[in-house]
Amino acid sequence: MSWLPATSSRAYYPLKLCLSNRINSNPLIITRGVKYGWYSGKTRGAKPLDYNMGKDLPILEHSPEAALQRLNKTLPSRTGALAIKKGMTAIYDVDTGVRTPCTILQMDRVQVVSHKTFDKNGYFAVQVGSGWKHPDNVTRPLLGHFARHEVSPKKYVSEFRVRDASGLAEIGQLIGPEWFTEGQYVDTRSDCKGMGFEGGMKRHNFKGQPASHGNSKTHRAMGSAGASQGSGSRVLPGKRMPGRMGGNQVTIQNLKVLKTDSEKGIIILSGPVAGPKGCKVEIQDAIKKNMAT
Repeated sequence: MSWLPATSSRAYYPLKLCLSNRINSNPLIITRGVKYGWYSGKTRGAKPLDYNMGKDLPILEHSPEAALQRLNKTLPSRTGALAIKKGMTAIYDVDTGVRTPCTILQMDRVQVVSHKTFDKNGYFAVQVGSGWKHPDNVTRPLLGHFARHEVSPKKYVSEFRVRDASGLAEIGQLIGPEWFTEGQYVDTRSDCKGMGFEGGMKRHNFKGQPASHGNSKTHRAMGSAGASQGSGSRVLPGKRMPGRMGGNQVTIQNLKVLKTDSEKGIIILSGPVAGPKGCKVEIQDAIKKNMAT
C-alpha cells in the first residue's frame, strides 16, 4: 500500500475565481464589507429623491456652503420673548364644547438688551431681558452692560438666535403679547421640575423587589448592577441607576397661541409647558411651522 494519497479527477479552482463566477451570475452579491458586517454596495431600489423632502426640491448637495444654508433655514427669522409660567387651565369651545388644556404665561417688561452680530460674534442673536432687579443685587459688570445700552436691570436675561441681520430688533424695544398672533405656532424652552436625588423606581420606572417572602430592607432597591464574567467584571457605562432627576431644559414644539391680552400681558398656549409655576419660559416662533399657520 502506498503512502501517497489517492488521486481524484475533481478539479479545484482558486477561491477568487469562484467568487468572480458567482458575482457574474448573481450581480446582487456584494463583495465589499461582508467580513465586517457593513453594507457598502448600492441599495436596491434607492433613488436620489428618497433622501429628499419632495420631488419639487433639488437633490441635496454635500458641501459646507450647502450645510450652512440648510442650517440657516432652521433658525427663526425674528427674536423670541420671555414669560413667566402662571399655571394651567382649560378653554371650552362654545360651539362644539371641546375642552382644550392650555398654559397661561405672563410677560413682564420684556425688552431687547443687546445684539450679537456675525462679524463680531460669528452668529446673529438678540439678548432679551424680563422683569426688574434692584441695582444693589446686580454685579457692577452687569450694571455697566445694562447702562451701556440704556436698559434697566433685568431679572431674567436670555439669548435668541435669529437667521440674519434683519431679525435684530432695536435695542430698548418693548416686546408684549402682541408680538405673537393668535393662531400661530411657537416653541417653548424651560427647565422642568427638579426632583433631586431619586431612586431607580421613580427615575427609571424599575419594578422593585418583593414586599415579603424573605426580603429585608431592599424593597425599593434596584438590585444587581451587572454580571461578573459576561460584562468583564465591571458595571457597563450608561447603566441606569439612582441619581439626580429633572432640572433639565425641555423644548416643546408647535404649541398654538390661543389668546393674547396686551393689557394684562398674558399669552395663552395650547397644551403643557415644562416647569413649575413661576419658572422662566422662552417663547419663539416655531421652526417647523410657517407663520401663516
